[in-house]
Amino acid sequence: MHQSLRDKFADPSRGVYFIGTTPPRDSTSDEQMREIAGKLLSRLASLEYDGLIIYDIQDESARIDTPRPFPFKETRDPREYSRLIADLSNRETITYKSVAQRDRADFEHWLDEAWNEYGLRNLVLVGSPSSEGDIRLTLPEAYAALNAHRYPFHLGGVTIAERHALKGNEHERLLNKQSNGVEFFVSQAVYNPQATIDLLASYARSCREQGIAPKRIVLTFTPCGSAQTLEFMEWLGISVPPATRWRILDAANPLAESIRICQNSLDQILEACVPLGLPLGLNIESLTNRKEEIDASIQLYRLLKATLDLKLAEQQLKG
Repeated sequence: MHQSLRDKFADPSRGVYFIGTTPPRDSTSDEQMREIAGKLLSRLASLEYDGLIIYDIQDESARIDTPRPFPFKETRDPREYSRLIADLSNRETITYKSVAQRDRADFEHWLDEAWNEYGLRNLVLVGSPSSEGDIRLTLPEAYAALNAHRYPFHLGGVTIAERHALKGNEHERLLNKQSNGVEFFVSQAVYNPQATIDLLASYARSCREQGIAPKRIVLTFTPCGSAQTLEFMEWLGISVPPATRWRILDAANPLAESIRICQNSLDQILEACVPLGLPLGLNIESLTNRKEEIDASIQLYRLLKATLDLKLAEQQLKG
């Protein structure tokens, strides 16, 4: 019997490792979707990983005035793609769910279907990208609905180090989400390691002061091979310091340079944060469907998994 993701997450001595992906666009047939999933999993066949994270892509244009660098396209239901990926890979998935569009009764019905029809056990709930617009269910209301629900989902939340750099209180959001039943956090893609270190150090310190065990933080990394991908990252709210931006754009091979930057960022984060006793994990995604960026994300995955595994092994030796 495979160890469940919940059990893996509960063991602080090990890392947890994920590939992030999005469902195909909504015009995709079932047969095409199966083909797309098969192609992705064959690319991952040589990797050791714990599961896939399936995103719920929303049109976030209300959040920001600048136009979206890649046009927004509706996708298939993330639950369908999650179930298919889980069936084909024989691994669990973590499925994102944006909660603002439905009221509580609708959301509860969605949860029933997710558990019974789609076999989902691991969810990450996401609030509205903007405080503007028609928000029918807030994130705290969704947590309350989930906590009162009959099925014991393994619940995750999102963490954004950029908010910490701006407001200095993201660690309080983590603690608040934790008190609402959140068992793990997935970060936005890291290109500003210092913002992540500041957040994780604040969180570890607060947990220590309050005498509570910190939850697992899954750090997301993504390769970047072009000015357009970089523009998209910045549109999504990922903080890319100017010097890092020019290092990528001026490099003879921007993709290889972005991989070096990601490895260096992870090294810095591990150096500062592994001694704090925070259980960590990795999620590697490609933000575009360009073949070279998808291939680079697999290379990045291998490199960063080896980096985290080595650091954890060294830490265990120190006892």
